[in-house]
Amino acid sequence: MRGAVLVRGEVNSWTGQSVERVEDAALLTGRGRFIDDLGVKPGTLHAAILRSPHAHAEIEVIDASVAASMPGVAAIVTGRDLVMFAAPMIAGLKVAVDNWPMAVERVRYVGEPVAVVVAQDRYLAEDALNAIEVSYRPLRAVVHPLASLEENAPVLHERVGSNLVSDRRFRYGDPEAAFAEASYRVSVRVEYPRNTGSPMETFGIVAEYDPHEDAYDILANFQGPYSLHAVLARALRVPGNRVRLRTPPDSGGSFGVKQGITPYAVLIGVAARITGRPVKWIEDRLEHLSAAVAATNRVTVLSAAVNAEGRITALDWDQIEDCGAYPRAPEPATLYRMHGNMTGAYDIRNVAIRNRVVLTNKAPTGLVRGFGGPQVYYALERLMQRIAVELGLDPLDVIRANLIPGGAFPYRTATGGLYDSGDYQRTIDLALAEGRLADLKHRRDSARASGKLYGIGFAAVVEPSVSNMGYITTMLTPTERRRAGPKNGAQATATVAIDPVGSVSVHVASTPQGQGHRTVLTQVVSDVFGLPHNQIHVVTDLDTGKDAWSIASGSYSSRFAPAVAGAAHLAATRLRNRLAQIAASQLGVPADQVIFADGNVFAKGAAGKGLPFGRVAALSHWSPALLPDGIDHSIRETAFWSPAELDAPNDSDEINSSLCHGFIFDMAGIEVDPVTGKVGIDRYITTHDCGRVLNPAIVEGQIKGGFAQALGATFFEELAYAEDGAFLTGTFADYLLPTASETPDIEIVHLETPSPFTPLGAKGVGEGNCMSTPVCLANAVADALGVAELDLPLTPAKLSALIGQPEPARPASAQITMEPPAKPGDRALRGGGQIRVAAPREAIWAMLLDADTLASIIPGCHGVAKLSDTCFKTDVTLGVGPVQGRYRAEIKLSDLDPPRAATLTGSMSGALGTGVGSGRVTLTETTEGFTLIGYSYEAVVGGKVAAIGGRLLDGAAKAIIGQFFSALARRASPVEISKPGFFARLLFIFVRLFGGRT
Repeated sequence: MRGAVLVRGEVNSWTGQSVERVEDAALLTGRGRFIDDLGVKPGTLHAAILRSPHAHAEIEVIDASVAASMPGVAAIVTGRDLVMFAAPMIAGLKVAVDNWPMAVERVRYVGEPVAVVVAQDRYLAEDALNAIEVSYRPLRAVVHPLASLEENAPVLHERVGSNLVSDRRFRYGDPEAAFAEASYRVSVRVEYPRNTGSPMETFGIVAEYDPHEDAYDILANFQGPYSLHAVLARALRVPGNRVRLRTPPDSGGSFGVKQGITPYAVLIGVAARITGRPVKWIEDRLEHLSAAVAATNRVTVLSAAVNAEGRITALDWDQIEDCGAYPRAPEPATLYRMHGNMTGAYDIRNVAIRNRVVLTNKAPTGLVRGFGGPQVYYALERLMQRIAVELGLDPLDVIRANLIPGGAFPYRTATGGLYDSGDYQRTIDLALAEGRLADLKHRRDSARASGKLYGIGFAAVVEPSVSNMGYITTMLTPTERRRAGPKNGAQATATVAIDPVGSVSVHVASTPQGQGHRTVLTQVVSDVFGLPHNQIHVVTDLDTGKDAWSIASGSYSSRFAPAVAGAAHLAATRLRNRLAQIAASQLGVPADQVIFADGNVFAKGAAGKGLPFGRVAALSHWSPALLPDGIDHSIRETAFWSPAELDAPNDSDEINSSLCHGFIFDMAGIEVDPVTGKVGIDRYITTHDCGRVLNPAIVEGQIKGGFAQALGATFFEELAYAEDGAFLTGTFADYLLPTASETPDIEIVHLETPSPFTPLGAKGVGEGNCMSTPVCLANAVADALGVAELDLPLTPAKLSALIGQPEPARPASAQITMEPPAKPGDRALRGGGQIRVAAPREAIWAMLLDADTLASIIPGCHGVAKLSDTCFKTDVTLGVGPVQGRYRAEIKLSDLDPPRAATLTGSMSGALGTGVGSGRVTLTETTEGFTLIGYSYEAVVGGKVAAIGGRLLDGAAKAIIGQFFSALARRASPVEISKPGFFARLLFIFVRLFGGRT
């Protein structure tokens, strides 16, 4: 048992050791049981989802008649069907938004489900998607949160009347007076981008409906929080006890994202009800990137009142949260989860906050690792660096001057957070020990002396864990909260059971996503019973129909070690105490003298006088009549634990939004390549206080995994949208993730200050570096380049544009205002050229209207309809990469100047997306019977084409059009004038261009 230590006798010490993971043997040998590995019932159908190519449009007609008649298709489910069997999903915000899991009458983001095809297999279902005809009436879209607030912005939900769905102001202490008296006011403006967790395994659901019980059985790789079980039951129009939600034994990652599976559980559940058979759906990667859960993008202006020594006396937060097209539960959780922590690690008593939630034509948001923390700390720690720069102070001195004193814990923040334990100054001392900071400064001095761009960055953050269910109600006014009733707490559950042969089993509602929960629980429970850790069996898959759970169950907010493992410890301890009384009656000693160790139960100090654990543990099964008087069975114990420290928000809007508060101090040295703008991490030190460490190796894995994910957020990852709402990052060639090559080794340092609020003294550690690393690295880059404003991701292109362009100093009194950004660079495809053709221009002009041969010229053509002499419509099937779809194309000729010039306009719509564009063709006679054809074009594509092939389209368009004119030059000779017309070939170009075939 490598890495484990067991002290024989009266002390067991599995907890705190790096024992091998229980989970690894199956996973490393391909025996994991993920949702797509599990068998399904005979007759199970498979679903595929048709999604909107438009960011904002009215649905005029959905014609599914052809698709419904295709072989193997069992049903087509549209919004019209959905409203017959389901209800809109409830949200935390009480606004007039019908939050359906599928578009009903209007689509509001690219990727929104429009129809579900249910067929014998997934292949047939995908084929049928292409046969569904949807007519849309496009509407103006809005994608930036500031633009959504403008007076003339398109409104997403007309009954709301505005895209602003929540606006709350908070005031703690006397921030106005503090700002009035301050020597300096320092401000930062931050636009935090959208990103996501990108788990290896995407969403998966198998749903079944029982018409006799009016009940749903839903297997899904759902993460929690299980508060969404109530949302699911209400949306399916059944009581909660008629929705059985089960999880598979293994899940391939989540990072918070899989809490967003709820709308798809409703969709597939309704599909199962309509078809009368089980239905399975597995999400593909494009669906996941474009329409699964994303972290919120946020615009923040943060100001500080500061004295000459860098001491902050007040903060003023102005936050605008973009929740996408619908405020889906549990949002706006991301905005409010950090409410008790808005002062971070600093002793600041005066705070003003304005929180606004807006809707835009982007996919709805949800919980992504560290939810709320990266957005808050990026602004707060960038502010700390700016204070140092603008006041000419050392950044570390500014951090130290504002830290909460070591003797102040438990510490109550101005906004109501109760920090359980810590010693922040000592943690920083550990980080700086052994000359780490001196070494970084030496490296910086040497690099700068040789002309290199080297910078040092710091970040000091508080990592909240075990979130208080009541924090979300802080968005309501006190009056609204009283009307709705109090919500608070963070209940965790665990069951420990002993079978007739004395074996111990543990069941928890933690739904792990790869973190190693089973391993840690074996350690915790084995210590309680004095058993080898490999003799404890742990079950973590959940069945709400029979297992103990609560609405707070799930793997989120780093709640496992402090809450779930703590609940397991409580359950095991209660069961052990009863076993101790049973053993005491047999050993003839008081129960408090009974010791459990080495698989035996014996009296303290009585060498050799003991009983096998199995004999004592199995007594309740085999001989219950022999139990001592007053002793209940010792077969099973279920613990429900919720700490008293998590109250509902009070009338002053103070909220202890999380139970535990770890501390992280990071420092980094980086170098920026002055030519490419690429950042190289020279050294990274991260120091953690996560309370009692239960398994050092697993903690290290969480820290390194969080660091790697944070690298993606810092340098690579952004879910990008065009100005018209087109989604642009549908592949891992566009949405870049860090690999092992981009992830350097880091140095990890620990300080343990056990939490007095948790059974084991543990705090959370699963999210911290997602909060601290992006801003630590950004501060280092800002130090290297001498710039004031940096928004993520810090791409080489962005940084190379900043290199060598020093920013003028901003006056200390300058204010930052919320202003919409400059218009993003457009994504139009443009090109042009000319070619000489051996034919008179009159002959070429005659070819423009030759429509008879269109059907034989256009690839994948299903027929051509001539609407007028200058307007044609055709259906074609085209593909991009491994996917293909059917399109309706319409081409018009206008601005005719025969035989000299014409303008060609076209539009296409289909399963792969949309396209619109125009081109101008000119014919100029030259000598010797030749004609010079000049052409120019401009086109824009959307939908899957933009998401998957956007990077390739410009080059592909130029190549296709160039090839066409080269071919035309060869064909357009006097003897070949009767060949396919010029218009036919130009139409072919537009079809190829808009269809995206590369």
